[in-house]
Amino acid sequence: MFNIGDKVSVLDDAINGIVTSIKNREISIETTDGFTMTFFVNELIKVNDTSILSKNIGSFNLSKIKIEKEEPKPRSFEKVKKNKNEIPAPEFDLHIEKLVPNFRGMSNFEMLTLQTETAKRQLEFAIRNRIPKIVFIHGVGEGILKAELDFLFGRYDQIFFQEANYQKYGQGATEVFIRQNEK
Repeated sequence: MFNIGDKVSVLDDAINGIVTSIKNREISIETTDGFTMTFFVNELIKVNDTSILSKNIGSFNLSKIKIEKEEPKPRSFEKVKKNKNEIPAPEFDLHIEKLVPNFRGMSNFEMLTLQTETAKRQLEFAIRNRIPKIVFIHGVGEGILKAELDFLFGRYDQIFFQEANYQKYGQGATEVFIRQNEK
């Protein structure tokens, strides 16, 4: 791996030198300061000659690289253009503090019932009025409200639901798509 005359550098120290002798796994070097030091093979690394590096740099075709830089690269994503006439999906926040002014006297069951009934009312309104998509914001919490909503949405044949846009809502929202029948 190492030969006499190789330029080396010590891994854990700022010492550079040239290999003067090799005995088994020990290598003696003459440092740039003129001292002779001995190291194990695993303590040294061979240093490339900078003239070889210069030759490699000169072998690049600069004009080809410039042409490659000028060519526009295809985008890794498709930007979806929104129609200006498109109405955004209605959002319904099911957090209890958004539904009632004072919820301190309510039990957990009453709060959950109110939230699921509100979601059911809004969903049926959207189905009646042929709204194609709605978003329910339920928050993360322990997941009880989300589980209830999943059960509720699963009872309807004409809807499909999934987690809403993570960038906009995080993990605390469900997007509901309503398949409309032709009348």
